[in-house]
Amino acid sequence: MSTPLLICDDSNMARKQVARSLPDGWDVDITFATNGFEAIDAIKAGKGDVLFLDLNMPGMDGYEVLQTIVKEDLPTMVIVISGDIQPEAHQRVTSLGALDFIQKPVNKNKLTEILSSYGVFTAEDLESAPNVKEEPVDKSSKLDLPPVSAPTKVEEVKPEEESVGFLEPDLRDCYQEIANVAMGRAGDLLARLLDVFVVLPIPNVNLIEVSELSMALSAVEVNESTSGICQGFIGAGVSGEALLILNDSSFKDVATLMNYKDVLDENSELELLMDMANVLIGACLSGVSEQLDMNFSQGHPVVLGQHRKISELIATNSTRWRRTLAIEISYNIENYPIKCDLLLLFTEESMKTLNNKIAYLLD
Repeated sequence: MSTPLLICDDSNMARKQVARSLPDGWDVDITFATNGFEAIDAIKAGKGDVLFLDLNMPGMDGYEVLQTIVKEDLPTMVIVISGDIQPEAHQRVTSLGALDFIQKPVNKNKLTEILSSYGVFTAEDLESAPNVKEEPVDKSSKLDLPPVSAPTKVEEVKPEEESVGFLEPDLRDCYQEIANVAMGRAGDLLARLLDVFVVLPIPNVNLIEVSELSMALSAVEVNESTSGICQGFIGAGVSGEALLILNDSSFKDVATLMNYKDVLDENSELELLMDMANVLIGACLSGVSEQLDMNFSQGHPVVLGQHRKISELIATNSTRWRRTLAIEISYNIENYPIKCDLLLLFTEESMKTLNNKIAYLLD
């Protein structure tokens, strides 16, 4: 008898990666959900005896899904699959009833091992599995993806239409998921450095002109002064710059969390900003390069400016950028009013290489 399996993730790329990572021969009926609301409805409809759940989603996130499952006593076994790898995130989901936690991108052997350890998938399942013709998980994507083995039925919960600017929806989804995983790596290091819980956003991905760059920084207060660091990076056929922008009002709290004892002045604030940049830029670029299977060389960090409006930071350095693929990640610290934006700006000339890498990643 087929097992009703629900995969809940706002990323089409992530849903397919999970589906392709299922144990060979596991007889399942797969349903996709793009957010927590759809997941709860699917569980109530009997389509989620087993749930693979992402944490970072719009509308109702994974934490809220787990809370709802507990509150309404819904019949499902949950395994969280997330890019948020902070120890606190792991503890929170298991306290809410999740069986286990797997970091993205999902590893097939790890997934099989966890399913077997909880008796969800057994050797008997493999032996008794019917010979079912392979069929694709989802025909809506424009990308040429390999089929998923073994499922007897696949049902897609239709996502809402979304405007994506200059990027095709499938490409934007892929870039966003890559950024999501890289963001989680950097957030984990920041959480450990400051001994806090980092609230991770949904990365904002757009292909924009430099004149639109300041508008892309939606999380930065318009009327507040900021300080910024820029660091160039280059790989085989890919180049760009990473920007770290910190609201000046955040320096005091950052200094406290980092046990900084000296009096805050421009020099000490610049030192704190450099420390933040080393952690976030380095870890995020490492996460991107690992997924794309390419190495980035990083240049020396350059100060964009201190105590200036975000528009002034961008205008002063506008000759650095033209049309660019911009990935914005706005880090927030739980219980602290710290506002920190990280931008990865890839040159327009890098797009061909990046798109080829993504196609290879999905093959």
